Amino acid sequence: MVAFASIVGEGGKDGPLRNFSIMQWSLFATCLFFCSGHWCAFDGLRYGAAFIGFEEFVLVRQAILLAIHTFGFSIILPVFGLPLLVATKYQANLGKHFIFTQLSQMYTTYGLMTAITTTFTILCVTIQRRHHLMDLKAEAEAEANVGDVEYQARKTPRQGGYRATYFIFAMMLLDNIGFVANMVSLVLYFMNVMHFDYSGSATTTTNLLGTAFLLTIVGGFISDTYMNRLNTCILFGIIQLLGYSLLVIQSHDKTLQPDPCLKSTCVHGTKALLFYASIYLLALGGGGIRGCVPALGADQFDEKKPKEHAQLASFFNWFLFSITVGASLGVTFVVYVSTESQWYKGFIISMSCSAVGLIFIASGKRFYHARVPGESPLLRVLQVLVVTVRNWRVKVPLDSDELYEIQSHESSLKKKLIPHTNQFRVLDKAAVLPEGNEARRWKVCTVTQVEEVKILTRMMPILLSTIIMNTSLAQLQTFSIQQGTLMNTYIGKLNIPAASIPIIPLVFMTLLIPVYEFAFIPLVRRITGHPNGITELQRVGVGLVLSAISMVIAGVIEVKRKHEFNDHNQHRISLFWLSFHYAIFGIADMFTLVGLLEFFYKEAPQGMRSLSTSFSFLSLSIGYYLSTVFVELINLVTSKIGKSKKGWLEGRDLNRNHVQLFYWFLAILSLINFLIYLMCAKWYKYQSVVPFDKGMLLKDPPPRNDENVYSTSFVSTVQNIPQNEDK
Repeated sequence: MVAFASIVGEGGKDGPLRNFSIMQWSLFATCLFFCSGHWCAFDGLRYGAAFIGFEEFVLVRQAILLAIHTFGFSIILPVFGLPLLVATKYQANLGKHFIFTQLSQMYTTYGLMTAITTTFTILCVTIQRRHHLMDLKAEAEAEANVGDVEYQARKTPRQGGYRATYFIFAMMLLDNIGFVANMVSLVLYFMNVMHFDYSGSATTTTNLLGTAFLLTIVGGFISDTYMNRLNTCILFGIIQLLGYSLLVIQSHDKTLQPDPCLKSTCVHGTKALLFYASIYLLALGGGGIRGCVPALGADQFDEKKPKEHAQLASFFNWFLFSITVGASLGVTFVVYVSTESQWYKGFIISMSCSAVGLIFIASGKRFYHARVPGESPLLRVLQVLVVTVRNWRVKVPLDSDELYEIQSHESSLKKKLIPHTNQFRVLDKAAVLPEGNEARRWKVCTVTQVEEVKILTRMMPILLSTIIMNTSLAQLQTFSIQQGTLMNTYIGKLNIPAASIPIIPLVFMTLLIPVYEFAFIPLVRRITGHPNGITELQRVGVGLVLSAISMVIAGVIEVKRKHEFNDHNQHRISLFWLSFHYAIFGIADMFTLVGLLEFFYKEAPQGMRSLSTSFSFLSLSIGYYLSTVFVELINLVTSKIGKSKKGWLEGRDLNRNHVQLFYWFLAILSLINFLIYLMCAKWYKYQSVVPFDKGMLLKDPPPRNDENVYSTSFVSTVQNIPQNEDK
């Protein structure tokens, strides 16, 4: 609350006082809630006033009385008391419209504070319950010393498989109608409605999208640790709907929009609070959804079954196909409504599609092969790093069999043990158990746990090698859209919004994904012998090359556009000149995104798959942030060395800027990045996971104990298990 007070304190004359008063009112209501004997639990409901003294039960009457008695202090009294607060702060001669506007802003601010408080309360209660459950399971976890993934048994043959993924495809199609439409059009909303300049609207857009894709890690972490993937998706879907609601309010009410100015940004005070709260709630919700939904779909396929293992790669292709179909609808219909009619109408359509998508994915619950959340993957990584530092002076044995590993026969039957590798030997110090010490948590880690960290470490160079490509992608959603506003957007009498030009790569992807699935893969499979035609890393490499070519062409098109406009009496070339580099980049994205999703899911340890697939979007996030850095840095450097003392990308006149030089700068970086990627891909070693029921046999299990103590024996020789034992 103090942070909000400091943010809104930059506003107008009455902004700080008004919002600080609302903050005081909110805190006062919260104090009354707890001081009157209430608490955040179902057994905190006050049933006395609702049921005592009545001979018969009437649902509506009893519900109203229960709500009044339970939440009277915290919600009902403050809400009805806000008009009194407005009356004490403002004079009546200011007019009814002014007072109504201030009242609506106060209700919005109070509702936002209540929503944020409620969200954090839910998260805290969830974490508290999670830790209570972990305490109850401490004995079982002590036996295994690992929190690998455990899946609920399929109760019926209908659970899992492609049948379950249809609901996921429908959800992603509907959600991306609004999400992708906003990705490509918000730069115009920021420029024309919120009155940012060219670079200001571009950097605000890239910061927003960078934050959205960065927050995919939050969604992946929560779905791996505290909640199953479906519930995580629904939680973040509700947060996204709240962000859409605030966007609708601000885009509809012009009094909540800033007045034009000659600065980089014109948004301040309460208007800035509402603006940034809406777009970053949208980022939190959209990012959280994308952090858990890919893994939810991939979980429906059992890798132990050859048929479903082959279907996993196909799933990611159709997952991208559903995204592109939804995005195609969004950048045509939704963008047209937003730019040609009213922005709030476009946001309402986006919100409605997102809500229907949530209903779809929730309705498929009985078909899902559900995953039980396990131990925190970040905590497991932290344990390895801490124990490695503690054992820094310990010498790693030459024989890897002397490293510590679990040997519980019962627990290993349902887990996958990862064999030892010789890369990053320094991390093996975490698996060394000094003589005379008991194997306790934070004292020693298993070989499997250490190998999980090694896998993530090996993935990092691959992840970092795709950042420059996503920096280039950011330009297609910012500067290329701004270029389109200065081009001929008509086809005959039909006016095509500049923000709809991404329909071209989306159409290419929509047509090429089935071709890739049914023609390219079978053909290349005959040549390479690989079940997927080419490996995941080869797919990524193809995308990186195409992205560099796209940036070269983008620079050439910008040179032609400026030449025609500046030297030929402001002649505007057709908007569809942009289709060349858009189409090439669309094909690049088809190769790279699917390749990364499949790579991170297959290579990740089971307990980290949501977190790992979110790394694909983490690359997008860093790429967008890097775009912001590049824009600011290039403006700073070129303004000092250029004759005009003006940066390449500064100002509000794109015809006097040098966007083409920025495109070619990114093309050069992309080529250098591709060479680095080749070395990283050649260096990477795919993990080799050995399922216990296929060939791993450990020594006799140690006796259980109640002191959270692990056995100090070591991994033994591998032997075959009879087939009847596996049943």
